[in-house]
Amino acid sequence: MRIIRLGLALAMAITLAACQKGPAATVDGTRIATADSSNEWLSYGKGYSEQRFSPLDKVNATNVSQLGLAWYAQFDTDRGQEATPLMVDGVLYTTTAWSKVYAFDAATGKLKWSYDPKVDGNKGFDACCDVVNRGVAIWKGKVYVGTLDGRLVALDAGTGAVAWSVQTTDPKKPFTITGAPRVVKDKVLIGNSGAEYGVRGYISAYDAATGKLVWRFYTIPNPTGAADGAASDKVMKEKGQATWPEGAWKLVGGGGTVWDAIVYDPSLDMIYFGVDNGTPWNQKERSGGKGDNLFVSSIVAVKADTGEYVWHYQVNPGESWDYSAVQPMILADLTIAGVPHKVLMQAPKNGFFYVVDRTNGKLLSAKNFVPVTWASGIDMTTGRPIENPAARYGKDVDLQMPAPLGAHNWHPMAFSPKTGLVYIPAQQMPFAFQGEDGFKYKPGAWNLGVNLLANATPLSPAQTAAMAAMIKGSLIAWDPVAQKAVWTVQRPYFWNAGVLATGGNLVFQGAAEGQVYAYDATNGKQVWSYPTGNGVIAPPMTYELGGEQYVALMVGSGGGGQVSAPAYLPKRPRLPGRLLVFKIGGTAKAPDFVLPAQPDIDLSKVTTNGDPKHGYVVFNNNCQVCHGANATGSWLPDLKRSPLITTAQDFNSVVIQGVKAHNGMISFSRFLKAQDVEDVRAFLVGQGKGDPLPVLTTVAQK
Repeated sequence: MRIIRLGLALAMAITLAACQKGPAATVDGTRIATADSSNEWLSYGKGYSEQRFSPLDKVNATNVSQLGLAWYAQFDTDRGQEATPLMVDGVLYTTTAWSKVYAFDAATGKLKWSYDPKVDGNKGFDACCDVVNRGVAIWKGKVYVGTLDGRLVALDAGTGAVAWSVQTTDPKKPFTITGAPRVVKDKVLIGNSGAEYGVRGYISAYDAATGKLVWRFYTIPNPTGAADGAASDKVMKEKGQATWPEGAWKLVGGGGTVWDAIVYDPSLDMIYFGVDNGTPWNQKERSGGKGDNLFVSSIVAVKADTGEYVWHYQVNPGESWDYSAVQPMILADLTIAGVPHKVLMQAPKNGFFYVVDRTNGKLLSAKNFVPVTWASGIDMTTGRPIENPAARYGKDVDLQMPAPLGAHNWHPMAFSPKTGLVYIPAQQMPFAFQGEDGFKYKPGAWNLGVNLLANATPLSPAQTAAMAAMIKGSLIAWDPVAQKAVWTVQRPYFWNAGVLATGGNLVFQGAAEGQVYAYDATNGKQVWSYPTGNGVIAPPMTYELGGEQYVALMVGSGGGGQVSAPAYLPKRPRLPGRLLVFKIGGTAKAPDFVLPAQPDIDLSKVTTNGDPKHGYVVFNNNCQVCHGANATGSWLPDLKRSPLITTAQDFNSVVIQGVKAHNGMISFSRFLKAQDVEDVRAFLVGQGKGDPLPVLTTVAQK
């Protein structure tokens, strides 16, 4: 009997081992913790440190000029592409817009499987900054993706079959997910987006095997003052609740979403995450202009097992400008003033580069990496910014930098241990802040407490030229110890791609103009470029397979910059997303993009009974965040060139009846009256004919 039992046990063990040999079956915490030195790319930032540095050096300054296309894939969506592909056990996994997942043979590009979560197109309206997705996580044979409609889905890494799916948000509220999950100690970590519309932010941990919720940390107090039964309850009672006086936040939700940065330190067993802006943006509306509003615009450290609070550092106490601290964070060991430190580095939207002791949250140094006007510096005693008093805007317009799009947004930076430099995809853009008269909460709409018309006021030719000169993009090699730039590459446009650093002493970055570049990591000299045919915002990654090093990146413009400020980016129609994979000696060629036909409409005989002056106001208060200030948008789409504006019936079918809701253009009947819509059409027709912009005496001129 004992022999039979032993034989059965042995057979079961062999069967179990065979089952575990599927794709990515051995990806666990140990493997991710050592990924920084591996030939693969196992997590969003490569390994847990999120340095985005690969030791691979088979592609280097001596041969990078021979880098050619090895293979490519073209996708079925023309929206923004933000994902970082992962490469595990010879398979490359990536996502595209609308949260679709693909698995390719990493050497040949052969498609292994794909998964479409079939997100309802109506959900596109709730995505402030395009229907993007930044990638997947992988753990013990499963691939995890967060979907735009708030689900967390576990897929079989070998087949793409759904293992489990959970709804992580209230589907009745304007939550979305665009960020990549991370997996720590058998827990899948995921946050969400939606602050501008009015939600209360949090981060959740789900059991990787079953999808069961393990813990949740709310970043904003419960407006009722009650406990949530969450990991954040104790700290909210002790630290958070008192920093939120009465204000609109109790209706709107307060914001504070965790839509991107999540990093884990195995040595300290702590998870660090960044927190978004407050909502409404304007703190005078949000909480009467009072209180630090924890944990808005903060870096928060919690225990990995329980989500229990450990420490926080608030970048912008009482934040009022959409200066979130959700931007990517990097963990490294640095020696500062002769003392070794375990540090966390971040370049958030507000324009300062922060070096924080990640053991206790103490600020070690901070310096602006681009010009800023809202503050003169950071007080090293208190860690608080030294604000320019005028930055707390009111009835007057305050033109300041950075803009809400930030000095650095979601585009990942990289750190090279070889050079000791952090490579930042930076940008400069001003914004006219002015308080909104008579703010009222509008469920499901943008709730900012900011007068958006202040950024749509007609400019003189001289002002237009000055504004264009202020808007810049750059790649900055930053010394985090000395807190200074070592070299800078200027870009012709803002809103460029994330960054990769390699052991070949190279830095790779794509750009808005439709190129991907390689630079000498030490001095910034350009050593290679390749025309992508489309704008690039996603970061490159690299891996080695079969003795060859590959460099891969997703290609496709989009995201917040392209949607809300298209006037300052290349005039290019939406084009299909692509994945380009390079190697030394690659000879593949992707076909030229087929440009979609542009509508040619005659507005000379089009008439309306609308008021274009009022339409100008309605448009810029409701439509500019997707279609550009003053209908300058040419991407989502150019409404002043749309055939729909030629008749009231066609225009109403979209704006009132919602016939394009499946593409994210929902009905605005709950926000606008019929005459408002006709006034908007009158404004658009006038702009299509070349009429001058209306001048409003109620809006201060910039």
